[in-house]
Amino acid sequence: MPRARVLFPFAGTYPIGGSHISALGLLRGLDRARFDPVIVLQGTPGEPAELFAGAGLDFDVLAGAPMMSSRRHRHTDSASPLTYLTASLWRMRDYLRRGKIDIVHTNDGQVHVNWGLAAKAAGRRLLWHHRQDPGAFGVNRIAPLIADRILSVSRFACPAHPIRPVDRVIRVVRSPFDLSSPCPDKRAARATLRQEIGAAEEAILIGYFGGLMDRKRPLHFVRAIRAIQDALPGVPVHGLIFGGPAPASPGLDERIPALAAELGLSPDIRLMGFRQPVAGFMAGVDATLVTAVNEPFGRTLIEAMHLRTPVVATRHGGNVEAVEDGQTGFLVDPDDPAAFAAPVVRLVREPGIRERITAQAEAYVHRTFSVERHVSEVSAVYDELLSETA
Repeated sequence: MPRARVLFPFAGTYPIGGSHISALGLLRGLDRARFDPVIVLQGTPGEPAELFAGAGLDFDVLAGAPMMSSRRHRHTDSASPLTYLTASLWRMRDYLRRGKIDIVHTNDGQVHVNWGLAAKAAGRRLLWHHRQDPGAFGVNRIAPLIADRILSVSRFACPAHPIRPVDRVIRVVRSPFDLSSPCPDKRAARATLRQEIGAAEEAILIGYFGGLMDRKRPLHFVRAIRAIQDALPGVPVHGLIFGGPAPASPGLDERIPALAAELGLSPDIRLMGFRQPVAGFMAGVDATLVTAVNEPFGRTLIEAMHLRTPVVATRHGGNVEAVEDGQTGFLVDPDDPAAFAAPVVRLVREPGIRERITAQAEAYVHRTFSVERHVSEVSAVYDELLSETA
């Protein structure tokens, strides 16, 4: 029986994000006896090319067929709708036909619409993998019309107001996480981090991990650090922000230190920048705060739980599907930065709670978010699609 060919298209110029990391886990794990995955980068190869090449995966480059982009994401490789419809769409359709592609598996942003339309023009099955807000235009207004299946990373992220019912085509499939690497030595990681920032042995190190964007609310994190300091008088508390500026939220790298100064936190809030790999830093902090709202399903939660770092997250979005309050982490009021203080105080002052919470969290993520489970669930969806075309 011939292997089914599954196309994974990506914009060549886009920076690496969670969708690329998740797709990489799937690409590595697919059964090559059953599936033949094909990666195509559209436009000028950039960070995605480095990621896939570094993983030993071959990819095609489709030049001369620019994709439509929203004004927010427009760049030199973008096309107007007219250029896309009169030129790019047909080149993409022909690429699918020549490559004998069976399923087009789209993973992010503009790729969904551009390759979704090409899949329909070529008569191929379309799998739309949604990792964004439940109110996103594409998954509510376009995916219900053209997608043969919609994968959502959480129940929260499922389309909130689809233009037509999607119950028969939507599946919730959790993102994959590489849980094979051992946790770094936490004592050594903490000592290294403490030495870098000049913190005392008794200091409490609180981490923020994510891009500097309004939705993830690094300013809320700064206010939470102020509240934690107030709740732990006499204990040095440092807030460490790991992540780089995001084009969608310009100026946050300046507003964060300004707010820290206003709250009297200037020596205690550190912009640590983007670090890769991040595991050593995440293992070295005493707790991770997830201050985001409308997070479809953040990777930070699961990565921290795997590393046995306690998580305190907002009771909002996909966080409530990842954390069981008081058992695998803590959930707090998303509107009140002071709500983060009580769980951190418990972690500091109550003997045994850290060990219990982190052990249960680690066991939970290994049961639920392994690459093997993700590959199995996505492969089952591929089989559904292929059976419908047989």
